[in-house]
Amino acid sequence: MAMELMPISNGVAVSRKKVPHLSFRDFADQTIQMVSDGGKVVQFFAYPDEGGKVRLMTVLRKSGDLFAAGCDAPDVYPALSAEATCFHLFEREIAEQYGIRPDGHPWLKMVRYHANYRGVTDVFGNDYAEDIPGRYPYYTVSGEGVHEVAVGPVHAGVIEPGHFRFNCIGERVLNLEIQLGYQHRGIEPLLTTVDPKRLSAITENIAGDTTIGHSLCHAQAMEALMGLVPDDGAQTLRTLSLELERLANHVGDLGAISGDVAFLPPANYCGRMRGDFLNMTLLICGNRFGKGLVRAGGVRFSLTEDLRHELAGRLGELKPQVRHVLSLLMNTPSVRARLEDCGRVSFEDADNLGLVGPAGRACGHPYDVRRVFPTAGYTRLDIPEYSESTGDVWARVSVRCQEVLQSIGIVESLLETAVDTTPVHTLPKIGIAADSLVVTLNEAWRGEASHCILTDSAGRLLRYKIKDPSFHNWHGLSMALRNTGISDFPLNNKSHNLSYCGFDV
Repeated sequence: MAMELMPISNGVAVSRKKVPHLSFRDFADQTIQMVSDGGKVVQFFAYPDEGGKVRLMTVLRKSGDLFAAGCDAPDVYPALSAEATCFHLFEREIAEQYGIRPDGHPWLKMVRYHANYRGVTDVFGNDYAEDIPGRYPYYTVSGEGVHEVAVGPVHAGVIEPGHFRFNCIGERVLNLEIQLGYQHRGIEPLLTTVDPKRLSAITENIAGDTTIGHSLCHAQAMEALMGLVPDDGAQTLRTLSLELERLANHVGDLGAISGDVAFLPPANYCGRMRGDFLNMTLLICGNRFGKGLVRAGGVRFSLTEDLRHELAGRLGELKPQVRHVLSLLMNTPSVRARLEDCGRVSFEDADNLGLVGPAGRACGHPYDVRRVFPTAGYTRLDIPEYSESTGDVWARVSVRCQEVLQSIGIVESLLETAVDTTPVHTLPKIGIAADSLVVTLNEAWRGEASHCILTDSAGRLLRYKIKDPSFHNWHGLSMALRNTGISDFPLNNKSHNLSYCGFDV
């Protein structure tokens, strides 16, 4: 009988020798079977092992459990995407990075933009004799009245580059294709080569607006590999900071959505309140985005009695203001009329694509890492199950409003009790476990963020895999635009507000 996928735990290191190494056929069959039975892909990637072989590794979640397995990577293999849509983007990434071709993949092309196809022609099936700068096989629609609208990659603002190609008939969008990855930051390979002292500074900059989410995933992974256990005070401060990050981003986006529908009072108030929440993080660690706060072994700052009272006082002033503004936004008929039925994503499409966070919960999928795989202070908190069913902009706004109020309640409860912690300033001189695997998950404000680390026989980082929630959710934005007016794009885009840089790792 074939060996089955191995159960693992969030943030707990296991020996790589214990992780089942299957034949590719068993690996594919069991992985697809688990997804067919309701499982979801957390990680799926390739890596070069010490012997020079390229291997595949998958981490799946199902019903509150995590499972892992690996296999040798064939040069060509039957695409898993042909049977389970959720592997679509993962397989394209593996093909791009390692030249492994998923035969029968429904739409095989590069994940991140390249100026030419030289060196990857055989993988992506293109037959260009020479470099063609900017060539990329966009999806096209032909017919009378069909036209294309191109936006980006350079935008009229300070956001990262991303290209949007709309196929339209008149004002109606038939398809939106999104091309990302123009920066080629190379964070994943960098993390396996730099001095370990630099790891925290790099991972907290994966996505600036998700500093705490990613730095927490990294710190927990390193703690698992080094046998470190943060004290209760550090766990509380980590949780508080992650909720402040959620508050600042949700409130800011709700204001931007208000601006997109020309409802200016909430836009102005939310813009100011976003700054207030950012300034609470500034008060904790000296940086509005939380940089320098979370480190392996704990945190670099303490939640003193005076600081706790100051934060509680500021939150007490903000709470009624937030409630009033959210009520104004949600109870204005003209706003609701504009948001309802705009940019619907069905339950089935969200399920197939594996949407996470508010984007998934707006489509009827209540999954929340804080409840299902709790870490830090969430193990002591009750995170209720919540979702909307309509999958439109209204549902995404409703979920965000609910989470804002929920996060305020969490921060209030964390500030009620005095906590003590010993600040950690440097990486402890403790060896990293050799031949190990660790996977960490946290509910960043966009949804499930995950880091996966494999170490070699000498305790060096062999592979560091990062997954920002936007990796799942960009295709959700594409689906939201189908059969909508092209003028609905800004509203849908902001209701998701996905990360370009979190995708380009």
